[in-house]
Amino acid sequence: MHDSGEVNIPIGPQHPALKEPESFLITLRGEKITAVNIKIGYNHRGIEKACEERTYIQDLYLIERICGICSHSHSTCFAQAVEEIAALEVPVRALYIRSLIGELERIHSHLLWLGVAGHEIGFDTLLMYTWRDREVVMDLLALLTGNRVNYGINTIGGVRRDISEEQIKEVKGAMDILEERTKYYVDIAEGEATLSKRLSGVGVLSYDDALRLGAVGPTARASGVERDVRKDDPYAAYAELDFKVITDKHADVYGRTLVRLKELMESYKIVRQIIKDLPEGPIVIKAPRKIPAGEALSRYEAPRGEDAHYVLANGTERPERVKVRAPTLANIQAVTHMLKDRYLADMPIVIAAIDPCFSCADRLVSVDGPGLKRKKTMTWEALRLFGIEWHKKQGIDISSLNKKISRMIK
Repeated sequence: MHDSGEVNIPIGPQHPALKEPESFLITLRGEKITAVNIKIGYNHRGIEKACEERTYIQDLYLIERICGICSHSHSTCFAQAVEEIAALEVPVRALYIRSLIGELERIHSHLLWLGVAGHEIGFDTLLMYTWRDREVVMDLLALLTGNRVNYGINTIGGVRRDISEEQIKEVKGAMDILEERTKYYVDIAEGEATLSKRLSGVGVLSYDDALRLGAVGPTARASGVERDVRKDDPYAAYAELDFKVITDKHADVYGRTLVRLKELMESYKIVRQIIKDLPEGPIVIKAPRKIPAGEALSRYEAPRGEDAHYVLANGTERPERVKVRAPTLANIQAVTHMLKDRYLADMPIVIAAIDPCFSCADRLVSVDGPGLKRKKTMTWEALRLFGIEWHKKQGIDISSLNKKISRMIK
């Protein structure tokens, strides 16, 4: 406790309210939050570094594992960068199929978020309803791609699977079901006083602060920022599709709820356009094994906001550098601002309102020597061994844990 009467409370990295390990050091005066210190890095997996030692095709499926909820977002963003470097003209039908899977993924993600948000404020009935509906789109993704998670639909130069007329009928039927159910959720959000009162005025982020702190996705659009990569820098088939960028002026968690619900309605509209106007033709163009030297920055509007991938090619079958900026990393600064002067009880829903994926955001930077100058580049094996030794110093001996696990299995 400080002399001023303030108290520091650590929340995480392991905590029941957090689905992923992250550390929040909260300073309280009474029940009011006066300061927030967020420390990421507890779930670092070294995916960017691992990409440098694998081929572009291998990287495509590794990149997809950045996030299970928006896996198609990452694989499409990466593929677009590689295709730009290689000057590949992806077939139009493939671009439409990419957009279709992307919108189905957005529907799946927003329904998942709506359930989690309901759970965080004690509205577990909403969790049960929306996760039931989420199964409809998950089954649809499995029908179209073969997988409910990490769909593997993309390849360099197009997509791996085509869509049949029977599948199109299934998609149309699912959209009819989901649209009807989503209208009910919109009515609840706009008419249920207990929900609006619980979320209104919580996690306030003004228009100016959203711009200043670099917020993206529904977090920014709920503060009136009309920013969406699908409109601002169209990719895939979005230049040919008619849809609105949903914004809201509430600038709080309630506004973020309304934005996601109304984006669901737009996604149903987009999906119907895609299956109605799906062009004929091939779904893939042959790509070279070795990508010419060059670099590209690719942008994609993931369900959580703008996703950015930078790829540097050196003329071989492996990239020189891959850099990923996931939307959660862009929204973290806004979280610290939104929590200040709020009650501790608001913390779970304020954090959940950006739909965080800390596995996507985690990065590692190693700085060596006097003057903080980096001396060497670590290999993948050296990084693995460094991690093992670091954990040993923290009192965690992975080798002994492996022996215990082996004995348990036997």
